[in-house]
Amino acid sequence: MPELPDITAYQEALEERVLGAKLERLRIASPFLLRSVDPPPRELEGREVRGLRRLGKRIAIELEDERFLVLHLMIAGRLRWKPAGAALPGKLGLAAFDFSSGTLILTEAGTKRRASLHLVRGRDKLAEHDPGGLDVFSASHDEFERALTAENHTLKRALTDPHAFSGIGNAYSDEILHAAQLSPLTWTQRLDPDEVARLHDATRATLALWIERLRAERAGGFPEHVTAFRPDMAVHGRFKLPCPVCSAPVQRIVHAEHEMNYCARCQTGGKLLADRALSRLLKGDWPKTIDEWERARPR
Repeated sequence: MPELPDITAYQEALEERVLGAKLERLRIASPFLLRSVDPPPRELEGREVRGLRRLGKRIAIELEDERFLVLHLMIAGRLRWKPAGAALPGKLGLAAFDFSSGTLILTEAGTKRRASLHLVRGRDKLAEHDPGGLDVFSASHDEFERALTAENHTLKRALTDPHAFSGIGNAYSDEILHAAQLSPLTWTQRLDPDEVARLHDATRATLALWIERLRAERAGGFPEHVTAFRPDMAVHGRFKLPCPVCSAPVQRIVHAEHEMNYCARCQTGGKLLADRALSRLLKGDWPKTIDEWERARPR
């Protein structure tokens, strides 16, 4: 699932291409994509793009008169920038947004249709699509600690909770915890002050590092290789490969639709986390599916 650094890359690339342009036509190829129609699609056509913003892992495109397109790519949704009027690609194409400057195409791999598009009228309605997680770049240490310890969960769950922290998912939480040298299964309310500070610093530094890497990778172009598995990551997707810090083999735990990768030597004092108690812990602390995870909880 595209996370904060990936969504930032998309947002910046779109700002360069559609800000000030007009949405000339909206083509919807999949009936499963469009989740709300107030305003209806035709009411958006001909309106100028006034801004873009990130709402957690969602991208909101603002048009004139407070009309918004809210895209949630979920796991397999991806964006492509093409010449104006480009055709939708076969089975993968879900929608095309024809701007006066070119065409944005939304695709989704696989058979499950999880990506969504909401058409929204007004800023009040737009706010309903923001999960409300903390922006770690603007948050103080105290604000970070309050969000982290508001409920007692494992660090892996806390970091990936969209209602606690904005835009962090499975991949970058692994990288953050490795940088902080903390176990993914440490309980949030058991951290000492030094560990909280270390995690706060690692969260900001890791996300900033990857934003810069992805910005350099696209070099003014449009992001073409958005993936959760990158060869220069420290632990995510690197099961059995050497840790870049200590060379110990990276370990992996898979539970339901979730996965965590960690270095036992750097993060858990050499302890492997695969045992019966672990399965019981995960069952009680993690949602069963990605859809459940992304669903807004009562606030």
